[in-house]
Amino acid sequence: MKLLYSTAATADLDRLRAFIAEHDPAAALRIVEGLIARVERLADFPEMGRSVESAPDVLRVREFAFDAYLVRYMVSTESLIVLRVLHHREDRREDRRERE
Repeated sequence: MKLLYSTAATADLDRLRAFIAEHDPAAALRIVEGLIARVERLADFPEMGRSVESAPDVLRVREFAFDAYLVRYMVSTESLIVLRVLHHREDRREDRRERE
């Protein structure tokens, strides 16, 4: 299965790395690389995540928690598209406003 990242997901990873790097640069790299490795494994088993009931396409949009991080993704027959990568403490109201 082909793995793709949305522009928002790429920006999320950059933002998370920069935030963590302010306190611990080595941890920032380790955490982001770990998230990417886990997402690569998720592409092999895309049904592991739970459906996102609030998504426009409940059958295709899923999310999976990796430690303190939530990866939201969309599954098609040939690809897994990472939509967002968020820390569980982040305010997700912006995501809700985008759907309204």
